[in-house]
Amino acid sequence: MALISAPSVNNRFTQLFIAALLLVGIFWYIVPSSEVAKHISIPGLHSSSSPKPPPSTRPNALPPKPHHPIDHLIAEADVDLKTLLAKETHNVHDAAHAYRLRRGRQPPPHFDEWFAFAQNHSALMVEDFFDQIYTDLNPFWGVPAKQIREQANAFLHRISVRGGKTTQRTDVDERPWLNLWEDMVGSVAEWLPDVDLPINVMDESRVVVPWEEIDGYMQTELASRRVVEAAELKTEFVAAAGSLKALDDSPLLEFDPLFEGRGPYWPLAVVGCSPESPARKAYIETDFSTAPPLTGGFPEGSYEGYVSNWTLAKSPCDNAALQGLHGTFVEPISIATTKKFFPLFGGSKLPMNNEILLPPAMYWTDDPFYSGGKEHGQAWDKKRDGMIWRGAASGGRNKAENWKRFQRHRFVSMVNSTSVRTSETSGNAPQNFVLPAHNPYDLAVSPNETSFADWLSTWSNAAVVHLLCFPENPADRSHCSYTDRYFSVAHQMPMKEQYAYKYLPDIDGNSFSGRYRAFLFSTSLPIKATIYQEWHDSRLVPWRHFVPVDNTFADVYGIMEYFLGNEGMRVGGHDEVAREIAMGGKAWAEKVLRREDMQIYTFRLLLEYARLCDEERERMGWRESGVG
Repeated sequence: MALISAPSVNNRFTQLFIAALLLVGIFWYIVPSSEVAKHISIPGLHSSSSPKPPPSTRPNALPPKPHHPIDHLIAEADVDLKTLLAKETHNVHDAAHAYRLRRGRQPPPHFDEWFAFAQNHSALMVEDFFDQIYTDLNPFWGVPAKQIREQANAFLHRISVRGGKTTQRTDVDERPWLNLWEDMVGSVAEWLPDVDLPINVMDESRVVVPWEEIDGYMQTELASRRVVEAAELKTEFVAAAGSLKALDDSPLLEFDPLFEGRGPYWPLAVVGCSPESPARKAYIETDFSTAPPLTGGFPEGSYEGYVSNWTLAKSPCDNAALQGLHGTFVEPISIATTKKFFPLFGGSKLPMNNEILLPPAMYWTDDPFYSGGKEHGQAWDKKRDGMIWRGAASGGRNKAENWKRFQRHRFVSMVNSTSVRTSETSGNAPQNFVLPAHNPYDLAVSPNETSFADWLSTWSNAAVVHLLCFPENPADRSHCSYTDRYFSVAHQMPMKEQYAYKYLPDIDGNSFSGRYRAFLFSTSLPIKATIYQEWHDSRLVPWRHFVPVDNTFADVYGIMEYFLGNEGMRVGGHDEVAREIAMGGKAWAEKVLRREDMQIYTFRLLLEYARLCDEERERMGWRESGVG
């Protein structure tokens, strides 16, 4: 038999290939594109050995809504980040110049050693990164240095630096957070002058001084600003060290700033707000047994419903409704607060509190519960296309008469398809949340339709792992008589397993959430709601490094539809945008939230604090070589 020539084979192959393409084209025209993606397999293009996405991952083949408000917020965030990066300095001269422009003073003594330490640890140097230090310390320019030293030395819980070594004092044998903070301070102690750091050993913030008093201190600080001439500068810490040695030799009686232990907390806290603030003018709630004060509309001050000013969104002073929406104000686990202004260091605080922020001890630990361990999650396209949240029903002392007002209870209820479906089908209003009335977020499916709960079920996996009932039944921690109808307890899930999901909400507990830094280092996307300040706030750009969500959670449905879309309603999401924020946030955290960055921040903070403790502080500073 004669063999077919090569050209004939090529021609026949071409004809078959064209015919196949025509059939595919006809099929593509007749069948919706999403069905094509499900059923067509072309040999050579889709190998059976190709990795498959997780079962819950949906193809991003549908068109998203054009001109979404979040697109605008992300574009603004890009500009903010570029503006921040443009301020980077690369040598001590430029860093000192940036300091003088922003702070109105000479840098503190040993500024060159601090800068060398930062450079040796490959830090990204932007003066704005240290703004929280001056928010916290500036009022102390209105307090005598001697008073600061004596109060700090006489406080019960403290870390002390003497001769480049650290010690601690407290009332019990072991306080793990205090040990971690001592280790953090100790890692830079060899470069530090002698200082005493009073430490807040509670979760809750404790110092809230009347706004009028703090304003007076701030006016004193502003009036005292001057860039001292080089020839006048006092460049060493001496006076404070001698005074501290005298205090060590003849210790003072314990300093008790008269902490109040009775609530409610809201009236104690709002004295730290401006007299013109909404919080100072608001009616004070005492009955928290009713549903929370929510409308389902856009949060106050938002951009078309989404957080545009993160500082404003977190501020109880500007959002008086938070007194009935957050456990901190409804009924905290404990209250020990004072109006006495004195130096007290802690890991987080409310905007109206006056603590001095250190990087939290939880961020310094290697405990996988807070750090997530060494693994930070799989590649984005290997993750489940949904949201995971696991945590205790903390936030304060939740009881039968107030649980409806707690933030974690509300969040879990809002994103739980069962609770939403119950509301939709029964006609009864939810116990602790509201669905967006009249669909202000223009969601593809109205929250008043049963298909809304169906949509939630495709992506949400949120549950409490401990109900923390009050009073608690030690024999059965999985049931709570007043919430059994609304919540079931899930097993704890290690953080490394949570990283299998793309979206990680982070919600306040009794204070800030200790998991936030680990979430930022992960390959998932953090979605953050909080009323607390932390040391790193000026380092993170919302909508570029994480997704901010309002404390009402009114915007959470719109956020999730923006990223995930709604395949049932043929609305596409923005999976690639989510991936970019997640990966960008991770890369940024690896530049500015490392353990080394916590050391650099602590080093700088304690140089400034030591200057405030010195009798010569008005003329103290760093002198550049060759100047003066």
